[in-house]
Amino acid sequence: MLADEGLPPHERCALCHGLYGDAYRDKFPKLAAQRPAYIERQINAFLSGARSNDGGQMVAVVTEIAPEHIPQVAAWFAAQDPPPPAAPPEDRSGEILYVTSGCLDCHDETAAGKPEMPYLSAQHAAYLAKQMREFRDGARPDRPKERMRETLRPLSDTQIAAIAAYLASRERSSTP
Repeated sequence: MLADEGLPPHERCALCHGLYGDAYRDKFPKLAAQRPAYIERQINAFLSGARSNDGGQMVAVVTEIAPEHIPQVAAWFAAQDPPPPAAPPEDRSGEILYVTSGCLDCHDETAAGKPEMPYLSAQHAAYLAKQMREFRDGARPDRPKERMRETLRPLSDTQIAAIAAYLASRERSSTP
Protein backbone atom coordinates (compact mmCIF):
# COMPACT_ATOMS: atom_id res chain seq x y z
CA MET A 1 0.00 0.00 0.00
CA LEU A 2 1.34 3.43 -0.98
CA ALA A 3 1.59 6.05 1.75
CA ASP A 4 -0.53 8.46 -0.30
CA GLU A 5 -3.19 5.90 -1.26
CA GLY A 6 -6.68 7.37 -1.04
CA LEU A 7 -5.50 10.94 -1.71
CA PRO A 8 -6.56 12.84 -4.83
CA PRO A 9 -4.24 11.92 -7.72
CA HIS A 10 -2.86 15.47 -8.09
CA GLU A 11 -1.39 15.34 -4.57
CA ARG A 12 1.42 13.05 -5.75
CA CYS A 13 2.38 15.70 -8.32
CA ALA A 14 2.13 18.41 -5.68
CA LEU A 15 5.24 17.11 -3.95
CA CYS A 16 7.31 18.86 -6.62
CA HIS A 17 4.90 21.16 -8.45
CA GLY A 18 3.11 22.55 -5.39
CA LEU A 19 -0.41 21.69 -4.29
CA TYR A 20 -1.82 24.54 -6.37
CA GLY A 21 0.72 24.22 -9.18
CA ASP A 22 2.93 27.17 -8.22
CA ALA A 23 6.20 25.26 -7.75
CA TYR A 24 8.56 27.17 -5.50
CA ARG A 25 11.74 25.54 -6.87
CA ASP A 26 12.76 26.60 -10.35
CA LYS A 27 13.67 23.03 -11.22
CA PHE A 28 9.96 22.21 -11.46
CA PRO A 29 7.55 23.94 -13.84
CA LYS A 30 4.58 25.88 -12.58
CA LEU A 31 1.46 23.99 -13.65
CA ALA A 32 -1.16 26.40 -12.29
CA ALA A 33 -3.51 27.64 -15.01
CA GLN A 34 -1.61 25.63 -17.64
CA ARG A 35 -3.58 24.14 -20.52
CA PRO A 36 -4.96 20.76 -19.39
CA ALA A 37 -4.35 19.14 -22.79
CA TYR A 38 -0.70 20.17 -22.60
CA ILE A 39 -0.32 18.70 -19.10
CA GLU A 40 -1.90 15.44 -20.26
CA ARG A 41 0.39 15.27 -23.31
CA GLN A 42 3.47 15.74 -21.13
CA ILE A 43 2.39 13.08 -18.63
CA ASN A 44 1.76 10.69 -21.52
CA ALA A 45 5.12 11.57 -23.10
CA PHE A 46 6.86 10.64 -19.85
CA LEU A 47 4.83 7.43 -19.64
CA SER A 48 5.68 6.39 -23.19
CA GLY A 49 9.36 7.27 -22.88
CA ALA A 50 9.11 10.00 -25.51
CA ARG A 51 10.25 12.47 -22.86
CA SER A 52 12.54 12.17 -19.86
CA ASN A 53 14.07 14.52 -17.31
CA ASP A 54 17.16 14.83 -15.15
CA GLY A 55 17.23 11.98 -12.70
CA GLY A 56 14.17 10.31 -14.20
CA GLN A 57 11.81 11.39 -11.39
CA MET A 58 8.93 12.17 -13.73
CA VAL A 59 9.19 8.83 -15.49
CA ALA A 60 8.88 7.10 -12.11
CA VAL A 61 6.16 9.37 -10.70
CA VAL A 62 3.80 9.27 -13.68
CA THR A 63 3.61 5.49 -13.42
CA GLU A 64 1.89 6.05 -10.08
CA ILE A 65 -0.99 7.90 -11.76
CA ALA A 66 -3.73 5.62 -13.02
CA PRO A 67 -4.48 6.33 -16.69
CA GLU A 68 -8.05 7.29 -15.85
CA HIS A 69 -6.75 9.89 -13.36
CA ILE A 70 -4.52 11.75 -15.81
CA PRO A 71 -7.36 14.04 -17.00
CA GLN A 72 -8.23 14.77 -13.33
CA VAL A 73 -4.64 15.75 -12.56
CA ALA A 74 -4.49 18.02 -15.61
CA ALA A 75 -7.86 19.59 -14.81
CA TRP A 76 -6.86 20.24 -11.18
CA PHE A 77 -3.75 22.18 -12.09
CA ALA A 78 -5.41 23.97 -15.00
CA ALA A 79 -8.20 25.21 -12.69
CA GLN A 80 -5.82 26.85 -10.21
CA ASP A 81 -5.13 30.58 -10.12
CA PRO A 82 -2.29 31.63 -12.42
CA PRO A 83 1.09 31.98 -10.76
CA PRO A 84 2.34 35.52 -10.28
CA PRO A 85 4.83 36.75 -12.86
CA ALA A 86 8.44 37.52 -11.96
CA ALA A 87 9.73 41.06 -11.81
CA PRO A 88 10.40 42.52 -15.24
CA PRO A 89 13.98 42.31 -16.52
CA GLU A 90 16.08 45.46 -16.39
CA ASP A 91 16.33 45.69 -20.17
CA ARG A 92 14.16 44.76 -23.15
CA SER A 93 16.63 42.42 -24.85
CA GLY A 94 14.58 39.30 -24.04
CA GLU A 95 11.40 40.84 -25.40
CA ILE A 96 13.17 41.97 -28.57
CA LEU A 97 14.70 38.52 -29.09
CA TYR A 98 11.35 36.85 -28.43
CA VAL A 99 9.73 38.99 -31.11
CA THR A 100 12.53 38.81 -33.68
CA SER A 101 13.69 35.18 -33.32
CA GLY A 102 10.57 33.45 -34.59
CA CYS A 103 8.98 32.63 -31.24
CA LEU A 104 5.80 34.48 -32.20
CA ASP A 105 5.15 32.04 -35.02
CA CYS A 106 3.87 29.55 -32.45
CA HIS A 107 3.69 31.24 -29.06
CA ASP A 108 2.28 34.73 -29.91
CA GLU A 109 2.70 38.07 -28.09
CA THR A 110 1.11 36.87 -24.85
CA ALA A 111 3.30 33.74 -24.66
CA ALA A 112 0.10 31.70 -24.86
CA GLY A 113 0.11 30.74 -28.49
CA LYS A 114 -1.65 27.98 -30.31
CA PRO A 115 -3.88 25.64 -28.29
CA GLU A 116 -1.37 22.77 -28.43
CA MET A 117 1.38 25.00 -26.98
CA PRO A 118 2.07 25.50 -23.29
CA TYR A 119 1.68 28.84 -21.60
CA LEU A 120 5.20 30.16 -21.15
CA SER A 121 4.26 33.23 -19.16
CA ALA A 122 4.87 33.41 -15.40
CA GLN A 123 7.03 30.30 -15.60
CA HIS A 124 10.35 30.03 -13.77
CA ALA A 125 12.99 31.71 -15.94
CA ALA A 126 15.58 29.05 -15.06
CA TYR A 127 13.18 26.26 -16.05
CA LEU A 128 12.35 27.95 -19.37
CA ALA A 129 16.01 28.59 -20.16
CA LYS A 130 16.92 24.97 -19.43
CA GLN A 131 14.13 23.66 -21.66
CA MET A 132 15.09 26.03 -24.48
CA ARG A 133 18.76 25.00 -24.27
CA GLU A 134 17.70 21.34 -24.34
CA PHE A 135 15.57 21.92 -27.45
CA ARG A 136 18.39 23.86 -29.11
CA ASP A 137 21.02 21.26 -28.27
CA GLY A 138 18.86 18.26 -29.22
CA ALA A 139 18.61 16.92 -25.66
CA ARG A 140 14.81 17.28 -25.65
CA PRO A 141 12.76 15.75 -28.46
CA ASP A 142 11.23 18.39 -30.70
CA ARG A 143 8.44 16.77 -32.67
CA PRO A 144 7.12 16.76 -35.27
CA LYS A 145 9.04 19.40 -37.24
CA GLU A 146 12.00 20.39 -35.05
CA ARG A 147 10.76 23.97 -35.12
CA MET A 148 12.06 24.77 -31.63
CA ARG A 149 15.54 23.48 -32.43
CA GLU A 150 15.75 25.52 -35.62
CA THR A 151 14.43 28.68 -33.94
CA LEU A 152 16.79 28.39 -30.97
CA ARG A 153 19.90 27.12 -32.79
CA PRO A 154 21.38 30.59 -33.48
CA LEU A 155 20.80 31.83 -29.91
CA SER A 156 23.46 31.88 -27.21
CA ASP A 157 22.83 30.83 -23.62
CA THR A 158 22.78 34.53 -22.67
CA GLN A 159 20.13 35.30 -25.29
CA ILE A 160 18.05 32.33 -24.19
CA ALA A 161 18.28 33.49 -20.57
CA ALA A 162 17.07 36.96 -21.63
CA ILE A 163 14.05 35.49 -23.43
CA ALA A 164 13.30 33.28 -20.41
CA ALA A 165 13.45 36.27 -18.05
CA TYR A 166 11.08 38.18 -20.30
CA LEU A 167 8.60 35.28 -20.44
CA ALA A 168 8.76 34.78 -16.68
CA SER A 169 7.75 38.41 -16.21
CA ARG A 170 4.64 38.08 -18.36
CA GLU A 171 1.25 37.58 -16.73
CA ARG A 172 -0.44 34.24 -17.38
CA SER A 173 -4.03 34.12 -18.50
CA SER A 174 -6.40 32.56 -15.97
CA THR A 175 -8.36 30.68 -18.62
CA PRO A 176 -6.42 27.75 -20.10
